[in-house]
Amino acid sequence: MSQTSGTDFKDGWWRDATPHLSPHAEPRLNTVEIDQIVIHAISLPAGEFGGPHIHALFANTLDCDLHPAFAELRGLRVSAHFLIDRRGLTTQFVSIDERAWHAGVSSFGGRAACNARSIGIELEGCDSTSFAPAQYESLSKLLVALVGRHPRIRASRIVGHADIAPTRKTDPGPHFDWIRCRRDFICGMLSGV
Repeated sequence: MSQTSGTDFKDGWWRDATPHLSPHAEPRLNTVEIDQIVIHAISLPAGEFGGPHIHALFANTLDCDLHPAFAELRGLRVSAHFLIDRRGLTTQFVSIDERAWHAGVSSFGGRAACNARSIGIELEGCDSTSFAPAQYESLSKLLVALVGRHPRIRASRIVGHADIAPTRKTDPGPHFDWIRCRRDFICGMLSGV
């Protein structure tokens, strides 16, 4: 099993991520155990990568007048715990000890309100584009660290946004390689990466 432990985190912040605080979070209930990870895909504007807009959206500083597609985001209050960009760089917006606002109306395994017990990971991407190898490498490392901190998370509970909100969401989309994700995660757990 993995040699990774909770020491990879301080106050819920991962040592290998760059912090960028989001105001879109709230305390978790003490009675709720984290047992799920939700993988998302995001690009702003849709299909464009590398700009500052995702960070601005999660930090509540996005200028919705910059692009016509941003008009529908006006007043939206969302966040995720982590974002892995196309280069594999990881940013953390919310402590994993807090509840990020990433899942919306959702349910999985007969339980609603996935935000309460999950960690949200955004990958910079979209339904029409493959993800970068560096993103899978960073994702695997992050998943191993998270399971080291929250051992109730099982591979079967690492799901996509489409799995918890199938009538509203399609991400991480058809180009996300679930086989590679699970293989890399299991290999990482066994090797203690």
